[in-house]
Amino acid sequence: MTTLTDLDLQGKRVLIRVDFNVPLSSAEDGSRTVDDDTRIRAALPTIQHVTGQGGIAILISHLGRPKGEVKPEFSMGPVGRHLSLLTGQPVVMAPAVKGDDVREIVRSVAPGEIMLLENARFEAGETSNDADLARELASLADVYVNDAFGTAHRAHASTEGVAHLVAEKAPGFLMQRELDVLGKLVSAPEKPFVAIVGGAKVSDKIGIISRLLDSADYLLIGGAMAYTFLRAKGQTTGTSLVEEDRIDLAKDLLAKAGDRIHLPVDHVCAAAFDNDATSSVVSGDIPDGHMGLDIGPATVADYSSIISGAKTIVWNGPMGVFEMSNFAKGTHAIAQTVVDATDNGAFSVVGGGDSVAAIVGAGMADRVTHVSTGGGAMLELLEGKELPGVTALGA
Repeated sequence: MTTLTDLDLQGKRVLIRVDFNVPLSSAEDGSRTVDDDTRIRAALPTIQHVTGQGGIAILISHLGRPKGEVKPEFSMGPVGRHLSLLTGQPVVMAPAVKGDDVREIVRSVAPGEIMLLENARFEAGETSNDADLARELASLADVYVNDAFGTAHRAHASTEGVAHLVAEKAPGFLMQRELDVLGKLVSAPEKPFVAIVGGAKVSDKIGIISRLLDSADYLLIGGAMAYTFLRAKGQTTGTSLVEEDRIDLAKDLLAKAGDRIHLPVDHVCAAAFDNDATSSVVSGDIPDGHMGLDIGPATVADYSSIISGAKTIVWNGPMGVFEMSNFAKGTHAIAQTVVDATDNGAFSVVGGGDSVAAIVGAGMADRVTHVSTGGGAMLELLEGKELPGVTALGA
């Protein structure tokens, strides 16, 4: 696969697929501003390389789910204004993704300048990978760069279709970093390799758990999915969330794993799914009328002991109901242990919304080896699935 630094960009129109799907907030006057610019900052090295090499950076992204309709609340305008502040230069805004007006603006943009197209998902053909839309996008570009790892598992017009129609193409620096780091987890993880998998449903993580059983020395299970596994082992789980139709699958995974899967030995329980509900620590079986909402202190100690000895760590998914502060202690404790292990030389990768939020929220994102920008794409890559947005770059 060609790399970005291999390409001569001087005077060329470079269409860059970025992931600017960022949260926005509204002011009383109706204006909208960017709440969290992490994804925008992550794309800056690629954008600045293109402009620094004399290329014309034409950016395209989706924002929210407008479902093929033009909806002002999903306009890229606030993102463009924020990007201008970060780069210290004007960002030329396009009123759409395609059409004569867009082509005219592209012709007016000079080398070294930045242009941002309107929301890709204002076009119904984006998510259906419409061939006509892909051709329209390709007509804007001499070079195509995909720097949106978080969308690489989707075959959309701006992520996959257009890549087949532009001769010169490459991954951006962010995309390349994701592929290099996650590729190491797949091909040659240093042992001991510890995988921490949380979240609500076993069904969401079947693929990654099955695949990790081929390489991981320890799988530490947290979140509500743990209760499906515990029920499969014959424990009572009270009113905890259990996928009844996945109990047999959980039994099969436990049989395959032997002693490599570790489950919570105690739980922070409450009688209601409520941050203010009275909670208590319960070991073993969970009594009727109570639900597990976080891992307990003995489980934290057990998991932390294993993580501390790891040479490679991958973490995806929270240990409890992370969005409720009273049931986030387990997740925070695991975050701290992963950071401590990294300080001691472990190679660590964190991906997935709540686990990333735990690391970022604690101000420790720079103390793990890598924070992945794509939860779904990360899972599919680790499962061994083909990512259309990556495959198309080598076609």
